Amino acid sequence: MLTLQFIPHQDIQHLDIQKRMQKILEPIKNNQIVVLEGKLEANEEAELIQETMREIDEKFKGIEFSYIHPHPDHEVLIEKIRSTLLHLLLGDREGFTVIGPNHLIKEIKKAPHKIQLFTEKRK
Repeated sequence: MLTLQFIPHQDIQHLDIQKRMQKILEPIKNNQIVVLEGKLEANEEAELIQETMREIDEKFKGIEFSYIHPHPDHEVLIEKIRSTLLHLLLGDREGFTVIGPNHLIKEIKKAPHKIQLFTEKRK
């Protein structure tokens, strides 16, 4: 059975980076795919990768992740201004990040407006 866990931004925004990474990695290590509201910052992505590398063992082989933004690259000027203001006020909460154990995720294909996630039970 494939399980998705949605983590709203408000559930992790108040946590320090270590606790944030543990909250994200815990369900992944239990063979769940995490759908995270918003985008991780560059330093958070780096920390997630480092934490993943520290926790790799015979059972946990690593992660795969991708981010998608809801607005196309060719936004009209007013939408770009709105997006920029929201980003400054709220951080990068638009879109979502999909993170899962790499032994379940066969492939992630990212198109401008969608993510296709192909899963496979690997031994």
